[in-house]
Amino acid sequence: MWGIVPAAGRGSRIQPLAFSKELLPVGSRLDKGLERPCAVSEYLVERMIRGGADKICFVISPGKSDILEYYGAGYGEAAIAYVVQPQASGLCDAIFRATPLIAPDEPVMIGLPDTVWFPEDALAALPNDELSFLLFPVEQPEFFDAVVLDDEDRVLEIQVKQRDAASRWIWGAFKLPGRLLHELQRLWRDRRCADEYIGTLVNAYLAAGGKAVGVKAGQAYVDVGTLHGYRAAIGLLAQTAGQEGAPGAPGARVGLGWPGGHAIEGLHAASKE
Repeated sequence: MWGIVPAAGRGSRIQPLAFSKELLPVGSRLDKGLERPCAVSEYLVERMIRGGADKICFVISPGKSDILEYYGAGYGEAAIAYVVQPQASGLCDAIFRATPLIAPDEPVMIGLPDTVWFPEDALAALPNDELSFLLFPVEQPEFFDAVVLDDEDRVLEIQVKQRDAASRWIWGAFKLPGRLLHELQRLWRDRRCADEYIGTLVNAYLAAGGKAVGVKAGQAYVDVGTLHGYRAAIGLLAQTAGQEGAPGAPGARVGLGWPGGHAIEGLHAASKE
């Protein structure tokens, strides 16, 4: 199973940074009793692995080689591949850059690398054979993509950053079979690649007779793309670690693995000296 991580955005809301926003240190991990900082995108990668992904594709821009340097060829037991979005052209364009890697019969998960959410295993609640959205309750849905459902949890509409959003449930990740990802790409091209956001494209898919479901398995969701969100994420991680009785400093955890990049290899070598 693939996980697609769109990481080509500029991150203008939290600039200036001297590195890609997906590598922003948020929280920490415990490694043989030592506490190490953790990149924000690791939370999504780990959640994808918990959801069944054994291959991760990062979609990066030409200037984000630091992501490749950090993650290398793998994270824990999952292999990592990279594709390039030549210029920032929206989320749909970024996601579809990965379609050459995705077989029609293979499920794929897609999430946002500058978010932190719980529970960690929520992606496992999504089915493999249809388009499904992992939903989270938030207090201000107008800042996100609100998902309107019917009584059977079928998606009626996705309201993209709409001021008077009709639902407090937003999508934080989604899953679909590879064949459906390719179908959405064809629809996007038929619409002259006009959809920047996945929500407007899904609305067109629904209007054409497509179906999607919403799964209310999410409990807490934070967008780390702003300073306010960064502070909220630190608080959420500390609160969660405290509830779980995790050892070490607040927010520290034991990760599923380590990024496979050269910088991490050097860190491990130094820790042995």
